[in-house]
Amino acid sequence: MQVVLDYPKITVISPQGCLNATNALEFETNITKALAQDGISFLLVDLEYVESLDSAGLMALVSALKLSHKLGRRFSLCSVSPCLRIIFEMTQLDRVFEIFEGKAAFEAACFPMQ
Repeated sequence: MQVVLDYPKITVISPQGCLNATNALEFETNITKALAQDGISFLLVDLEYVESLDSAGLMALVSALKLSHKLGRRFSLCSVSPCLRIIFEMTQLDRVFEIFEGKAAFEAACFPMQ
């Protein structure tokens, strides 16, 4: 199950459990819909409750990142656990994705005056 919270100009998607071949397409569809919304300038994927990530889940994130660039929207990840971070580092995608320690770090970087 995924929880989607909307803030002005920011959409936060918080997937839970495993992001794998079983649910990667649904996850990618949810991200695509969020990115396509009018008025959205930021999409934050909060991975705090993601236990595992396989290549299909990773490709869903990469596809969403490409779409965000095409649409001129900012795409970020936060709360990446150490076991998931290893996957990003091994694939060198930690250099491609904007990754924040948590939501507070994201908010501080994007909205420093608040």
